[in-house]
Amino acid sequence: MSLRAYQQTAISAESPREIEYRIFGEVTRDLMSAASGPADDFNGRMNALDRNRRLWSAFATDCSQPSNQLPPALRAQIISLSLWVARHSSAVMRKEEDFEPLIDINRSIMQGLSQRPGS
Repeated sequence: MSLRAYQQTAISAESPREIEYRIFGEVTRDLMSAASGPADDFNGRMNALDRNRRLWSAFATDCSQPSNQLPPALRAQIISLSLWVARHSSAVMRKEEDFEPLIDINRSIMQGLSQRPGS
């Protein structure tokens, strides 16, 4: 089996929670790279911030759906965090704020996703 076929099989076998964890990991690595990269790397910074904002927007959209199975209070918190991420990202783009709070929130979400339900 080729490496590509193995990777496709591994991805298709992931649970939704594992997929969310993996995507948060990829986006968080992008943010960390942008944060430690040159301050004049406008494209790198904007791409990382945009990808993170789109991720959070997708989660907020999912949480706003009546079919979402999460408890209403948790859904509201995720939507609220998404709004904060959008505002903070804009401030980072204007160089008024740092990347670290965005990275910290993503890491916290990843920590929650890595725990087994009910633990």
